[in-house]
Amino acid sequence: MTNKEPPDYQRIVDDLRSRILSGGLAPGDKLPTEKELQQRWGYSTTIIKHALTLLRSEGLIEGRRGSGNYVRDRTQLVRRAHSRDMRRRLGSTSPFARDSEAAGRRPTWESESARIPAPPHIAERLGIQPDDTVMHTRYRYLADDNPIQLADSYEPIAVTGGTPVEYPERGPVIGVVAWMDFIGVPIDRFVEEVTTRPAMPEEITALDLDPRGGRWVIAIERTYYAGPAAVETADIVFPGDRYRLVYEMPVDPWTPSETKSS
Repeated sequence: MTNKEPPDYQRIVDDLRSRILSGGLAPGDKLPTEKELQQRWGYSTTIIKHALTLLRSEGLIEGRRGSGNYVRDRTQLVRRAHSRDMRRRLGSTSPFARDSEAAGRRPTWESESARIPAPPHIAERLGIQPDDTVMHTRYRYLADDNPIQLADSYEPIAVTGGTPVEYPERGPVIGVVAWMDFIGVPIDRFVEEVTTRPAMPEEITALDLDPRGGRWVIAIERTYYAGPAAVETADIVFPGDRYRLVYEMPVDPWTPSETKSS
């Protein structure tokens, strides 16, 4: 049985990827020009361009018009799901702001809120009737002015209507858990479902993704509960090369009586 040789373009991709991931090519370093790569590898311009397109689609390099290709800064924000909603940290800053500042980045975000009838899939997640009124807030989060996350959140107006947090970004506190604490609806758990999928056209635009390569995003479907009632649900999207998810799960305390005898 013979081993298949990798395609010519894959050899270039593997070599440059290895040099980037090992630090041989650092963030901000300029890659050899297409002509230099052609001379080094002896391949056609088409093969060189295809290899560079794949590296861009992986988020490892970026093209700068009239200047060439450069290694991207791949510093990722860390999203620690276990600690982001601890009550001792709530109210003054958002979880996203803390994630950004921990990475040495300046956080900002844009938001727009409106009352809408609940779409069927949102009504199901919130345990309400389709077309019941919800507050829909659309967010775009930026770190150092670079888009890094999108979110669509929904709260039942039956829970927040007429309160100081009905329009979340106009309220006196920041963050879902803090909003609900403020109006006496203490959240006690949340559920997250994480998937990956190709980016939708509007996400490519909003997140400033390279449209020339296939781009994938991490999608989180999150719902907060106060007792049995769902009080907020959200769809959160970010490129995998800009955010790292960390889940820390507690384990029930160990007691000697649980030790198996041999």
